[in-house]
Amino acid sequence: MRLLLIEDDQILGSSLKRAFEKHAYGIDWFRDGENGLAAARTGDYGGLILDVNLPGINGFEVVRTLRASGNGLPVLMLTALDNVRSRVEGLDEGADDYLVKPFDLDELLARVRALLRRREGRTRTVLRSGGVEVDPAAMVVRHNGVQLHIPAKEFHLLRVLMERAGRYVTKNDIEYALYDISSTIESNTIEVTVYNLRKKLGTDFIKSIRGVGYMVEASA
Repeated sequence: MRLLLIEDDQILGSSLKRAFEKHAYGIDWFRDGENGLAAARTGDYGGLILDVNLPGINGFEVVRTLRASGNGLPVLMLTALDNVRSRVEGLDEGADDYLVKPFDLDELLARVRALLRRREGRTRTVLRSGGVEVDPAAMVVRHNGVQLHIPAKEFHLLRVLMERAGRYVTKNDIEYALYDISSTIESNTIEVTVYNLRKKLGTDFIKSIRGVGYMVEASA
């Protein structure tokens, strides 16, 4: 799931970017409200993590503008303003959730996962294909009923394929879903990740056609 981060603090922004990438989220980071708002309007994002105190257009104005245009992108606001009035203002402008700095990273990740689930209009959906089950909310994979240990990057690549089961997904689409637009990606990264998944799920589970992409079969 691709995310958008608008945060002007260099240290916090880079830390959050690394943390989300470690959990295999594609994330685009902007340090000012104007460029961040433009990205939110034109990009295909699952959620927005938005600082309040930004140069130029502040976070309240960003979410207000999005909602006024009918954009329903889920928004989690981050701020050092620890007072009820500021939190109420953010929520009234259309933010979906609010987290005060300093915050615990695990809580932020949990809130983002909840935000993404709400956007999909479900509390829990298990993806199934053959003997493989993927629970995106719990980040759990089972093969023939046995829970497997799957590293984050492998999990999210598998999730992308399972969500599009029955049709081929191009390498470019997978990279877009998993990586930042400015990231340098090794040419064989996707191939290595697919190879590792095949060792765990069976060599025929993920099908591929050179020049087309990868696919898992749709459930019957």
